[in-house]
This record gives sequence, C-alpha cells and structure tokens, in this order.
Amino acid sequence: MNTDELIALVVNAALVVTLAVLGSVVVQFVSRQVLRRIRAEGGGKQERRKQLETLVQLGRWVANVAIVSMALLMFLGNFVDIAPLLASLGAVGLAVSLGTQTLIKDFVGGLFILFEGQYNIGDVIQVGDISGVVERLTLRATYVRDVSGKLYVVPNGEVRIVSNVTRGWSRALVDIGVAYEENLDRVVTVLEDVAETISSDPDYGSQLLERPQVLGPLSLGDWAIIVRVMVKTQAGKQWGVALELRKRILAACDREGITLPYPRQEVWVRKVEDAGS
Repeated sequence: MNTDELIALVVNAALVVTLAVLGSVVVQFVSRQVLRRIRAEGGGKQERRKQLETLVQLGRWVANVAIVSMALLMFLGNFVDIAPLLASLGAVGLAVSLGTQTLIKDFVGGLFILFEGQYNIGDVIQVGDISGVVERLTLRATYVRDVSGKLYVVPNGEVRIVSNVTRGWSRALVDIGVAYEENLDRVVTVLEDVAETISSDPDYGSQLLERPQVLGPLSLGDWAIIVRVMVKTQAGKQWGVALELRKRILAACDREGITLPYPRQEVWVRKVEDAGS
C-alpha cells in the first residue's frame, strides 16, 4: 500500500467518523426540538403527550443504533472487503438467534407495549413486586425508579401483568378508624363536611372528577370502626388529594372531639380472696 492509498483510507475513515458524529448530533437536535414542541403545547391529553415523548425517545435510540452500525460497516469497508464478513455475520446471526430467544422475547414484548400503549415514560406502574415511575423505555427493557430512588431494569419479556395507576383517572382512598364509643352518624357527617371543603377548594377542586363519598362502616376491627372517604381524581393526583384529606380529617376530628383510637390492651386485675377468710 503506497502513501496515496494510505492517505485516502485515512481520509475516508475520518469522513465516516465525522458523518456518524454529525448524524448523531442531528438526531439529538431534532429529538430535543420535537420534545420541546410536544411539551410546549398545553392542549391535548396528558396521556397522548406521554406516548409521543416515549415514541420520540425510542426513535432517537433506534436512529443512534442505526447510525453507529452503518458507520462501523463503512469504516471496516475501508480496510477489508465486508461482503464475506456480512455473509459470515448472517450465518453467525442465525446461530446466535437460536440461543437468544429471551432477547427476541424482550423485543417482541417491547413492541406490544409501545403499540398497545400499555404505559409510557412518566407513568407510575407496578410490575410484580416492583412499583415506581417509568424513566426510560426501550424495545428491550423498561427502567423503573421506585420511591426510595432505586432504579430497576425490567426486561419487557418479563412484563406479564402490569398495573398503571396514572392512566385515564385515579382514585384517592382514605381509611379512618374511629372508636366504638363514637356516634357513627356524627362521624360520617363530619367527614362529609371535610370532603365538601376539599371539593370546593380552588386548588384541589379542579383535580376531582366526582364528588367525594363517605362509606361506613367499612369493617369492624378489633379496636376501631373503619370508615372510608373515596374520591375519583385526575390521573396521578390521587396522592396529593389523599394527603390533603388526611390533614383536614385529623384537624376536624381534633376540633370535634372525635377519638381516633390506636391498638391497646386492657388488663383486668382481680384479687383472689383467701378461702379461709
């Protein structure tokens, strides 16, 4: 190989690398602009925006993989004949595919998750014993961050039964245990008043889809009667509404003198008199 051929190879290799870097930069720029445009548009359903963001990020990942693969083949083409290499890779790929059924299963599962819209980035889901926010979604795996900050990588092929708690609408449930000595009708009236105040609150009323309901007695426990306050909310708003309900219920019970018991034991001591006395 003479000097001119060596220089040509180096120039071609540098050109391939430059084009790959530029392609990756363009993909990043376009995806960021699209995401910014999607997030800037306030109209439309939140669920639809999440789905579009997920598709954009997945498209960016696929484009980067395609660019790197093409650049690698073009780079190798400057030094060796890649036709026999591609033929051998086809045979190797067939052999490897027989042993990578799990990987294929993950990719197929990822396709169904995306096409059916089971969940998107930003949704709160539960898969088995894992629950948290979906931070990233690829064709192979779902990345879930739980409340303690742990990041779980769940292969899409393992997602058999999934719970999405931020899809469409949600429900805030607050259970209150009251003492058996309390007047249950009075307790229900106080809770209904609390529910009415949060329904008319300008900060929380817009998050409710229905008027709150007070159900009770829900159950009779060993030490308390369980009463439930239930309200249908917008998707993802149930935790904030439930927190505010608990605060207002505690304040109302303290103001009205309603006892909220806690588990306790009563010990009766009986004096046994002497038989001879």
